Amino acid sequence: MICLTPGQQPPFDVGVYQLHIRVPHSLRIAIGALGVQGLPAGHYIYTGSARRGLRARLARHQRKRKSLRWHIDYLLRSAKIAGIDVFEIGETDECTLARQTLFLPGSQIIVRGFGSSDCGCPAHLVLMREPGR
Repeated sequence: MICLTPGQQPPFDVGVYQLHIRVPHSLRIAIGALGVQGLPAGHYIYTGSARRGLRARLARHQRKRKSLRWHIDYLLRSAKIAGIDVFEIGETDECTLARQTLFLPGSQIIVRGFGSSDCGCPAHLVLMREPGR
């Protein structure tokens, strides 16, 4: 795993990534076919992958102006990427990493199906609650 700050690019162009997203205040947003959803303020982790074009995908996620194609695009209009973890293919795969994140202490699914419409995972977006909250 390599930890990147926003704007940095990974040394490889195929892989799995996790966006650390800061939602500064509660949101109520339309998320494509998922409809209008409420998201509390906090630190979220979104898991995705790119079988090619990882650098372009990460750059796209960080742009504010873009067409709304994926669930994450809707969220990133109102939230900020605080950091990015990238993994080379072979280290892990997208669904395994998303499920591992779900088992971290304090993790919580807020929007069922977010980022996982093409797989059987409950969600690829997880809110990380602070201990004791």
